[in-house]
Amino acid sequence: MTLTQESAARDTTLPSGTHVRYYEAGAPDAPPVVLLHGSGPGATGWSNFSGNIPVLASAGFRVIAPDMPGWGGSDAVATTDMDHDRDLVELLDTLAIPRAALVGNSMGAHTAIRFATLHPERITHLVTMGASLGRGPASLFGAGDGPSEGLKVIVRAYRDASPENMQALVEIMTYDKARFATPELTRARSEAALARPDHLKNYVEGLAHGAPIPIRVDRDKIPGITVPTLLIHGKDDRVLHYETTLWLLANIPNSRAVLLNRCGHWAMIEHAEEFNRLVVDFLNNH
Repeated sequence: MTLTQESAARDTTLPSGTHVRYYEAGAPDAPPVVLLHGSGPGATGWSNFSGNIPVLASAGFRVIAPDMPGWGGSDAVATTDMDHDRDLVELLDTLAIPRAALVGNSMGAHTAIRFATLHPERITHLVTMGASLGRGPASLFGAGDGPSEGLKVIVRAYRDASPENMQALVEIMTYDKARFATPELTRARSEAALARPDHLKNYVEGLAHGAPIPIRVDRDKIPGITVPTLLIHGKDDRVLHYETTLWLLANIPNSRAVLLNRCGHWAMIEHAEEFNRLVVDFLNNH
């Protein structure tokens, strides 16, 4: 049976009362891997990882890809009330998962990194793609006037999730625009975003409060991360510069980095086959 969004979709309610949609594949008793999506409008566990979930499940893992609260089919939440670390702990508890490998893109990478600093006993592996550390000290290669070129496009698409703005979003997320910024994909992302105007409204209103990452990881705790860590970044990422990955590589003792040429912010989509091979090998051999 071919895995589809409908067949993989699950719903649960966290102890806090928050409804969460998630996607699951693989044997229930297999080693768990949790995939954490980024922050763009229309982003979901499925839209970010549909090309990875079946492969990881076939490789012998139980794969969980949640829509984090504030995105997709999960409950809306104001930025001032948002804490994805708390939500992830509750989700793992609800699914009776004591420890898991965390694989995160962008905002999801930040959640995974913060989780590793706060709950080292509950994480087996850390994998990041296009990692974000939230707003912090000025970077050497970052934009001098604040948000990066890509983050400005994301905000514009949240303010107006039209197909035109969504096409600009997909184009800036990827290196191979001709392949990925198709009318079908941009229309689908636009429709997914517009289907949840409450998510769009909360994000825009939350910009003054640090959306989409209101609670930043304590950078001083990052050198204390001891789990095996794989850091993946696109050299052509125009949303978050690979400088962040180089900083993480220098500060996480048991880490290794892969820098992909001709790759933007979505390594797991744009280079899905290589990404899947890297992650499966890493999880099996570290």
